[in-house]
Amino acid sequence: MNEGGKILMVDDDEDVLLAAKMLLKKYQYQVIIEKNPNKLPFLLNNDSYDVILLDMNFSKDTTSGKEGFEWLNQIKQKDPQAVVIMITAFGDVEMAVRALKEGATDFILKPWQNEKLLATVSTAIRLKKSYNEVDKLKKAKELLEEQISKPYREILGNSLAMKEVFTLMDKVAGTDANILILGENGTGKELVARAIHQRSQRKDNSFVTVDMGAITETLFESELFGHKKGAFTDAREDRPGRFELAHGGTLFLDEIGNLSLSLQGKLLSALQARQITRVGGNHPQDVDIRLICATNMPLHQMVSDGRFRQDLLYRINTVEMVIPPLCERIEDIPLLADHFLAYYSRKYRKEASSISPEALLKLKKYAWPGNVRELQHAIERAVIMADSGTLQESDFLFSRKGHEPTSGDTLNLDEVEKAAVVKAIQLHHGNISKAADELGLTRASLYRRMEKYGL
Repeated sequence: MNEGGKILMVDDDEDVLLAAKMLLKKYQYQVIIEKNPNKLPFLLNNDSYDVILLDMNFSKDTTSGKEGFEWLNQIKQKDPQAVVIMITAFGDVEMAVRALKEGATDFILKPWQNEKLLATVSTAIRLKKSYNEVDKLKKAKELLEEQISKPYREILGNSLAMKEVFTLMDKVAGTDANILILGENGTGKELVARAIHQRSQRKDNSFVTVDMGAITETLFESELFGHKKGAFTDAREDRPGRFELAHGGTLFLDEIGNLSLSLQGKLLSALQARQITRVGGNHPQDVDIRLICATNMPLHQMVSDGRFRQDLLYRINTVEMVIPPLCERIEDIPLLADHFLAYYSRKYRKEASSISPEALLKLKKYAWPGNVRELQHAIERAVIMADSGTLQESDFLFSRKGHEPTSGDTLNLDEVEKAAVVKAIQLHHGNISKAADELGLTRASLYRRMEKYGL
């Protein structure tokens, strides 16, 4: 009998409290005792308990159980899943039945037999753990349903660049190797991560995403590792973190390049130990996750600059994947456009079912600085604004950024892009990292363009 757990016992008899505490501590239970039931609201607001042992009769009324029932009702109103064992020296069948009907888990008479008390507490602890597990599964299920409900669960493409990505995905999906996905904003890094998860042995478990760029320093540990009730001002209940919710599944850390060095250290410690401890807790929990990270930032250059920990980079990029920008896979635009067109036509109940050749040519000539995400939004807007079943060239309005920089008067996309690459490299005197930053590219993307244009 070594389940552990935190027990709150409330009884106005100090001898009873001390006897129970001495007995239960032998079996690794943490026992908090309290003589005054009026302190229950404070105790419940500032901590959480696996089991509450509650006397039914206090000094005001020693036989009816009225006080005990009042406190039981308050506890259950505050936490419907609270596990409460009622204790009385004047128990009878009628009172026991009423206690159970009003939410008590069990009922015990005093003076008790030690074996009876231990068995009752042990059963109650297991019940509370099952409640916690159900709650965790419920939250994981909500996350899973949220992810499943999102459109475009698979990344699309027939280009050579995407076929290379798919080949690498097939090789790594069946393993538990940590994967680092690099690419510009809007290229579909999260879609690639989802596709890998769906092809993995963990596909029946949760795919949990965390936007590392949106987590503040103060909420980092609570968000990732969870917290115990009362750990900080707004911690009104126990809450599992993203690591726990991803147990058995995949944890996707997006925009990992935005983490500060101090938070990188905390993340590294959890990844190395494969254990997390909730904020306010003192019991580490093992976590079994498949880790996938993504960023649009040049992590290798950041390591050289001292802005990203090298040991963390080694930990997260067993396999490194680079997702090409849309301007490097122009041949995929018709496939992607048709996919988005079908989706948004259904969503907005529009008759749009095709794209005119002129409009498609316009899409192919555009530079797409926002990549696939920008194309998606462009198709959505065009479907909403279209006056006919065929999207026309005039239905698409682009930002000037997608047409810059230009080379002379040419509108040839390859020539414009080549000129931009040459200009950036010259501007930074051959420093590839700085040129890539200037262009909003990763080093890998810039190297591919240099190879493409023979630079």
